Amino acid sequence: MRETLVLNASFEPLATVSLRRAVVLVMQDKAVVEQAHPGLRIRAAAVDVPVPRVIRLSRYVRVPFRRQAAWSRRGVLVRDQHRCGYCGRRATTVDHIVPRSRGGGDSWLNTVASCAEDNHRKADRTPEQAGMRLLTRPFEPTPADVLVAALAGSVREELPEWLGLPA
Repeated sequence: MRETLVLNASFEPLATVSLRRAVVLVMQDKAVVEQAHPGLRIRAAAVDVPVPRVIRLSRYVRVPFRRQAAWSRRGVLVRDQHRCGYCGRRATTVDHIVPRSRGGGDSWLNTVASCAEDNHRKADRTPEQAGMRLLTRPFEPTPADVLVAALAGSVREELPEWLGLPA
């Protein structure tokens, strides 16, 4: 099912919702379509709506301040652009810099994307113990960065310039 990015009335990214939820918001005049999938429409007896990719709420919604983005394996892979933190090849797994068995947890600063080969080679050791060097330092993205990057991972070339994402 397609995911749709929901922007606040101020164009701030809020969440991603299912296509069905996005269409309902548009039909109830609670949101407007900012960008649609080209050539795709939802048609019914009294309805003809473009398939939304990005919608903007008509009224501003006050959002409680979130300091940290929730950690997820998918988020780490997106943050690191699916590139291995040790060799730079395509990453398919997430590696804990300080292994969980040694007290390392699931956090943005303790995990990097990794190819299966390097993850296996490092095993239950720190990079120093395994004689491996990280190419980039892990960082903690903002909640908005995670949201937009997760949505844009597969359709980045088709998203509008005003989202401010690099090509």
